[in-house]
Amino acid sequence: MTADVVVVGSLNMDLVARVAALPVPGETVPGLGFATMPGGKGANQAVAVARLGARTAMIGCVGDDAFGRELRAGLEADGIDCRGVRELRGVSSGVALILVDDAGRNVIVVVPGANGRLEIAQVDGLADLLAPARIVLLQLEVPLETVEHCALEARRRGSVVVVNPAPARALPERLLASADYLVPNEVEAAALTGRPVRSVEEAMEAAADLRRAGAGRVLVTLGERGVVSSGPEGARHHPARPVKAVDSTAAGDTFIGGLCASIVRGRALDDAIAFAQAAAAISVTRPGAQPSIPYERELTGWR
Repeated sequence: MTADVVVVGSLNMDLVARVAALPVPGETVPGLGFATMPGGKGANQAVAVARLGARTAMIGCVGDDAFGRELRAGLEADGIDCRGVRELRGVSSGVALILVDDAGRNVIVVVPGANGRLEIAQVDGLADLLAPARIVLLQLEVPLETVEHCALEARRRGSVVVVNPAPARALPERLLASADYLVPNEVEAAALTGRPVRSVEEAMEAAADLRRAGAGRVLVTLGERGVVSSGPEGARHHPARPVKAVDSTAAGDTFIGGLCASIVRGRALDDAIAFAQAAAAISVTRPGAQPSIPYERELTGWR
């Protein structure tokens, strides 16, 4: 199978505790429930792309442990090509420690484990997987030098490069300039531009800054306030669909997966964003990361 979208990134096991309210430093709060769920930004986005209608492959690393085997099996169950997922001996799989409160807000601590060992040489050895890809999708939970190398190589081969700059950090100029689509949330946009992003207007200003820095199109996701898009066609605010949030853990990943699946389908940008927003709106009504991501068949009447 030739993948339309190749995701290069992280695979984590999420250890999720539900609480009534998120603790402040030094505070102990009772947990209301606990679950172990597959996650990681890379794997979440791969699942979202696959469930929302595009052929998908994953490149990343897991440890030689029970979490690693479960993470790989979960991707394969969604039809994702995992030839690029390497198992490393003597290294733990990545884990994320997640607290989710009654309002659906979360705090997350990520321990990279095997994700920190994704090397350029491994990616270069998978040219047969990457070369035919229409889209290469990247995030920042694996080494930055590997992400930058993948972006440059993907552009050289003619693939569309989608970069989700998460977790928030500064980016090299060459990586920004390689991004056909840069998709930060408001925290990440603020970190990249050095300006506050607390409103739609400030998001538009940040998006304009990032385009001037070299990104082709910028989509700033603002949660319940929607999405701001900025590109050669101009800037626009796309309001969010009102829903009652249960858990926002994978909402951004679901949005990006829906966006990539839509680009593969040839949808116009406004339609691609609307489809991705509809998918993300469903995801926040469900607990967990990958378990919350909807299938394309669930988005009947998404316009």
